[in-house]
Amino acid sequence: SDLQKQEERGELLQPLIFVLLVLCSILLYFKVSLMDPGFVKPEEEVKEGEDKGQGVVIPQIPGDIKLRRCGYCLVKQPMRAKHCQLCQHCVRRYDHHCPWLENCVGERNHPLFIVYLSVQLVVLLWGGHVAWSGLYFEQSREWLQHNIFLLVSFLLILIFTIVVLLLLVSHLYLISCNTTTWEFMSHHRISYLRHSELENPFDQGIILNLWRFFC
Repeated sequence: SDLQKQEERGELLQPLIFVLLVLCSILLYFKVSLMDPGFVKPEEEVKEGEDKGQGVVIPQIPGDIKLRRCGYCLVKQPMRAKHCQLCQHCVRRYDHHCPWLENCVGERNHPLFIVYLSVQLVVLLWGGHVAWSGLYFEQSREWLQHNIFLLVSFLLILIFTIVVLLLLVSHLYLISCNTTTWEFMSHHRISYLRHSELENPFDQGIILNLWRFFC
């Protein structure tokens, strides 16, 4: 492969960068999976935080919609929060529960989740290129026996690349609209969206949506 040839020639910069990207991807995985995604604490502990977190002006939402108390953990849910039965907590700006991370993606770890997907996509694309560069095709049984592992690896990398790319693109689209996966999928069941005059009362334009999310 290309990296192997560079290593043999003593050119270690690209192999080192590839290894560092893989390590960065692993560290991001554990960071996103182990951190608090934005669990809602008892209201007396987060009263000040709620006021700060809900500082975005949303005049289109009817005033008769009040914050409700969760029927599972009995905390008062802020706007856009949802109870996750797998984590057994209410999560601020709940997006979804990721089975690969075994954690929710919410207000606190959603930006890091996007960074993780981006780094993972770079690693997969680079890994796919490395696997492809090591393949040379011949129509013989001996060739298949010697290259079956590399061929299967390339096909798996290709599948995961497509999955991660679609996931990243879909999340970036939702972020640019200032909506979450849960709100997008369950729009008709969410009171503050169902009774709103606008389809998405949180949308403040692509630039401002991206700025508020990442900055």
